[in-house]
Amino acid sequence: MEFLNSLEDGWSIYLWLIAGAAIVFTAIYWVRWAAKNEQFDEDIKYLVFDEDDKDKMDPKEFEKAMRVNKEQEAARVVALEKEAEAARKQNS
Repeated sequence: MEFLNSLEDGWSIYLWLIAGAAIVFTAIYWVRWAAKNEQFDEDIKYLVFDEDDKDKMDPKEFEKAMRVNKEQEAARVVALEKEAEAARKQNS
């Protein structure tokens, strides 16, 4: 705090601008990361359903839920294979 008081008049606005810019760039970075890592996938809500929910759902929604579930399982298999490959390379 002493550092801020020792600055000439008008310098504190530049510190606030730098802090604000850092916050904006950090937010942009994390939104970009989320977009690249499928964090905005609206279909993720269908993963809670299984075959037991068929009679409770509209047929189109149930079909979509099962398709999304298969796609996510396939993506999980691919991700686990990549992780295993990376672990093998690291241990070699």
